[in-house]
Amino acid sequence: MASKILSNKIYPLVFLTIIVLASVSLLVYINSITAPIVEAQQEAEIKNMLSGMFADMDDYKYEDEIYTIYQDSEIIGYAFLAKGKGYGGEINILVGVNEDFTIEDVVIISNTETPGLGSKITESSFTNQFRGMAAGDVALKKDGGDVDAITGATISSKAVVEAIRKAMEEKINLLEGD
Repeated sequence: MASKILSNKIYPLVFLTIIVLASVSLLVYINSITAPIVEAQQEAEIKNMLSGMFADMDDYKYEDEIYTIYQDSEIIGYAFLAKGKGYGGEINILVGVNEDFTIEDVVIISNTETPGLGSKITESSFTNQFRGMAAGDVALKKDGGDVDAITGATISSKAVVEAIRKAMEEKINLLEGD
C-alpha cells in the first residue's frame, strides 16, 4: 500500500503543498512575534534622530507624514522624510525645520550610493550646508544656490538637494494650510 502511494504522481505535489503551507504558517507566526519588536526599534531610532536634530525636544507627534516637535507643549519645529533617486538608488532623508520653516538639520537615513564617493552625502561637511536655508534657497551652487556638490558625486548631491527642496515645499504647504 505504501509503495502504491509513493509511486503515485500526485504524491510530490501533495508533499510540497504541505511543506509550503507549514513554511508560510511558520513565517506568519514568527512575523507576528517580531513585528512589534522591530516597530519599537524603528520608533526609538526615529526619536533618537529627532532629539539629535532638536536638542530641546521633549515630545513629538507623528501625523500626516510630519513629525511635530514639542518642548514644554509648545511647537519648536517639524520633521519629515524626503526621498530622492541618486546614482546608486533611493536616498532617504530626514529633514528638520524650525517654526519659521528654515532647515534645522538634515540626516541621511539610508542610501545605496557608491562607497567613498556618493556616500559622502552622509558626512556633516555636506549636510551642514543646509542649516538655516529656506525651501527656495535649497539648490546647488551651479544652479544658483548655496550648496556645494560633492566632487565626483554630482548626481548624488543633486538628488539630495532636489528631494529636500521638493519635500519642504510640499510639507510647508500642508503646514501653512492648517
